[in-house]
Amino acid sequence: MYKELDILYQLPEFPRILAEMQEKWKAEQEKRNRFYNEVSESVKAEFINGEIIIHSPVTLKHNLISQNLLLLLKIYVYKHKLGLVGIEKLLIRLTRNDYEPDICFFGNEKAAAFTPEQKLFPAPDFIIEIASESTEKFDRGVKLKDYELHCIPEYWIIDTVNETIEQYNLTKDKYQKTIISKDQKLISRIINGFEIPAGAVFNESVCREVLKEII
Repeated sequence: MYKELDILYQLPEFPRILAEMQEKWKAEQEKRNRFYNEVSESVKAEFINGEIIIHSPVTLKHNLISQNLLLLLKIYVYKHKLGLVGIEKLLIRLTRNDYEPDICFFGNEKAAAFTPEQKLFPAPDFIIEIASESTEKFDRGVKLKDYELHCIPEYWIIDTVNETIEQYNLTKDKYQKTIISKDQKLISRIINGFEIPAGAVFNESVCREVLKEII
């Protein structure tokens, strides 16, 4: 039990607080259902802590990094028949929140259960978020905590300013953080055998050379 909950439980007004929280939860779930039905597929939107978050358009650098990563992962996973790589419009439904990660990966076991018309997806095996000025607080805040809580084994945050990758790997239900610079090797623990120069994430010429090796 959370310590904060234990403190609330000792209060005389705990029943009233509990009733209010249940009402808030019910209202949040109603709003969440409206989010599924009413938000346009043409925008990138997420449902985070009871709020609908509409994201701004990305920079060219953000877009190029996303394309590099998608090409490298998609081709590698496809070649080795390892599962499914999804891009940002795939909606991930967790216990409370719904996210559209920039890139995510599902191993064969999970991917085998998906249907062509499916719109809501479970926790992936691997997530990549490309941090921007508007998303950074979520990527390193609620998303980091939520991905850890749902035991997503691997999570990368791409820092477009410093050109580094923050790699979070789950160890005993807790993320262990490693920072990878662009002159180091980038190795996934979850996607078996996926190992690239980190510079390929940020540099299109390096990415092309790595793609030749993968193909």
